Amino acid sequence: MARSKKRRIFTEINLIPLIDVALVLVIIFMVITPFLLRSQIEVNIPKSSTAAETPQSPLEVTITKSGHIFIEARSIEWDNLERELGARLRGRPLLIQADKGVDLEFIVKFMDIARRLKVGKLGIAAIQSGT
Repeated sequence: MARSKKRRIFTEINLIPLIDVALVLVIIFMVITPFLLRSQIEVNIPKSSTAAETPQSPLEVTITKSGHIFIEARSIEWDNLERELGARLRGRPLLIQADKGVDLEFIVKFMDIARRLKVGKLGIAAIQSGT
């Protein structure tokens, strides 16, 4: 009486490597997304012969030519600007990246809000000209 040995086929799929790869991809996308969002906002920053580097990481506020405002690449309505700035400043310097074609009215309106929030350091972004 010979016993026939049947081979058992291993049918389970190991999901751990797949989960590891998916987690790494999620982390990569989380890191890259803010840079992609900032590059999609079109702002033509003016040039300056005295432009300097900012020493501390500032809170970046972008004002487009049409008057739309973004805080770190997130669109904000003017009505909510003071509340959003107050929540995010925490003693950081403020950097305005305004299009060179933006109406002065928007810059003044923004600076009034910054003054009410008692912003310590306020700068306007400029590209250093090659002079």
